[in-house]
Amino acid sequence: MAKMVVLITLLFSSLVRGQNLVLNGDMESLTHWDCWGFNCELTTDHHSGHHGIKATGRTMYYMGPSQILTGVHPGGRYWVEGYVKLLNDEQGKIGQKVDLELAVTFTDGTISYIPVASQPLVRASDGWVQIIGDFSAPSKAIKNTRIYFQGASAGVSFIVDDMSITPIVANQYWRAESDSVIERLRKSDIKFEFTLENGISSNQVEIDIIQTKKSFPFGTAVSADDYVHGDSRYQDFINKHFNWAVSEASLKWDIMEPAKGQINYKRAFDMIYKLLQNGKKIRAHNVVWSEPKYVPQWVRALTGNTLKNTVQQRIQDIVGRTKNLVEHWDVDNENLHGFWFQDTLHDRDYNLDIFRIAHQAGPNVKLFLNDYDVVALGSLTTAYRDQAVRFKNANVGLYGVGVQCHFTANTAPDPTLIKKHLDIISEAGLPIWVTEFDVMASDEHTRADWYETALRAFYGHPAVEGIMLWGFWSKKHWRGEPAALVSGDSFTLNAAGQRFLHLTEDEWMTKETHRLDQSGTSFTTRGFHGDYEAVVKVNGKEVTSLRQYFTLESSPKAVSVHVHQ
Repeated sequence: MAKMVVLITLLFSSLVRGQNLVLNGDMESLTHWDCWGFNCELTTDHHSGHHGIKATGRTMYYMGPSQILTGVHPGGRYWVEGYVKLLNDEQGKIGQKVDLELAVTFTDGTISYIPVASQPLVRASDGWVQIIGDFSAPSKAIKNTRIYFQGASAGVSFIVDDMSITPIVANQYWRAESDSVIERLRKSDIKFEFTLENGISSNQVEIDIIQTKKSFPFGTAVSADDYVHGDSRYQDFINKHFNWAVSEASLKWDIMEPAKGQINYKRAFDMIYKLLQNGKKIRAHNVVWSEPKYVPQWVRALTGNTLKNTVQQRIQDIVGRTKNLVEHWDVDNENLHGFWFQDTLHDRDYNLDIFRIAHQAGPNVKLFLNDYDVVALGSLTTAYRDQAVRFKNANVGLYGVGVQCHFTANTAPDPTLIKKHLDIISEAGLPIWVTEFDVMASDEHTRADWYETALRAFYGHPAVEGIMLWGFWSKKHWRGEPAALVSGDSFTLNAAGQRFLHLTEDEWMTKETHRLDQSGTSFTTRGFHGDYEAVVKVNGKEVTSLRQYFTLESSPKAVSVHVHQ
C-alpha cells in the first residue's frame, strides 16, 4: 500500500506537458516563422530532422525568427525549449547570451516583454546549445503572444531548430509532498525508556519534551550599522528569531574599499563579532561581484595581470581574515548576469580561477554560487544547473548553490514552478540555500499567505539546506513595507511576521507532553532537529535532578530516564 501511495504521488507531482503550441517547431520549412528586417533561409545544418532555420543579416540584438502563438492563456504555466547554434562570434567578446523572449500584447494595447529562457556566454565552438525555461502568462486579458529568438549581438548569425512551448499542469499535491519531505528529512525519532522506582506509578509521571533551538538555518540579511549601533529592537529581533545571518552590504568590495587601499574592516567585523557573541552563524556576501556597476570604480581602470593580482589580493585578504569566523562565502556574485572580470581579461573561465583562489585562502569555508531568475523565475534555471555542474566538475571548491528568491511584486509565488526549479537545480548534486528571500504584497494578510507558500515549498524540498530572508523590518527592507514582517516606527509584528514565526517557532519546532499512563514507559515520538530539554514531573512537580538536555540530529536519539522521588 505504501509503495502505491508513493507511485501515485510521483505520478501526480510530475509536470505533465500538453501539446506543442509552436507550429512547425521542427523547422522543416519557413512556414509560420517571421523574419523581419533580416534574412532567414532553410539550411541542412540541423539539430534533428533534416533542416534548421538560419538567420543572417541581423542589425539588432533582438532580431531572430519569431512566431505568433495561440493557446497562451492568462495565468497559464508553460515550458519552453529550443536549440541555437551560433555561426560566428563577436570579436573581443567571450560569448553571447542567447534568449527566447515572449512579447505579450494585451487587449488594452499594452505590451509586456518576458524573458522565458536564456543561456549566457555561448560561442560558435559550442555547437548546438539547448535553451530551456518556463514562464507564467500574466493574469490579464491577452490579445496575442509572440515568441522569438534574440540576444546575440548584431552581426552574429545563427541557426535555430526544435522549438516547443507546452502547458505545465499545476501540481495540486505540492503541499502533501512538502509535508512528507518535512516529516522525513527535518525530523527524527526520539526513543524514551523509563524505569520507575517502587512506589511510583505511571499515572504519576509526565514528561515535557521541549525544543529549545532549531538546527535548520532560518536567517536574515543584517545591516552592520543597525546591528551594531542602531535600534535595539532590530538587534533583539535578530538575536531572538534567527539562528543565521548574512551580511547585507558591509563585506562587498565596493563598500569596503571604495578607494584603493582604503579598506573599512571595522564596520563589517564589528557586526561579525557581535553576531558570533549572540550565537549566530554567518554567511558572508560577497567576495567579488561580476555586475560592472558593483565593481569598485578604481578597479574598473585595471587590466591584465594588474587586475588579476588585485583580484587575488582582495580574495586572499577578505577570505583569509574571515575563514575562522564565517561559515559561507558567496564568491562570484550573479555570474549568470554579469561577466565584467571575464570580459576584461578575455577569459571565459576566469570565474573558475576566482573560486580556486578563494578555496585556497579558506579551505574550510563553504563556497557558493549566488544568482537570481533561477527559482522565483525560470529563464535561467537550467543554465544555472549547467553552471553548477561545470564548477563541480572543475573541482574548484564549490560547496553549494545559492538561489536568490526575490519574487515579482504583487505576484503570488507558484509552488508548482518553485519545486520544479529546485528539482532542476538539484540535478547538479549540490546543496541549495535560499540566500535572498522576500515576497511583495501591500496587503499584510496576502503577504503572509505568500510567505507561507514559498517557505513550505523551500523547507519541503530535500535539496534545500537553509533559508535566508533578505530583511524583515519595513524601515530597513530594500522593498519597504510591502515585503516586511515588522512594520513602521512602532516595530509592529504584522500578519506576515506572525505567520513566519508560527511556522518557524511553533509548527516546525517540537513541544510535547506525554503522560506515561497514556504513552507507556517506553515510547517513540518524532521531533524536529535541534537542541532539547526533557522535563520530568511527578505528581505535577518537576524533579529537577531528572532534567536532561540533548541534541536531535538525523539519527534516532535514545533517552533513558530513571524516575525517583
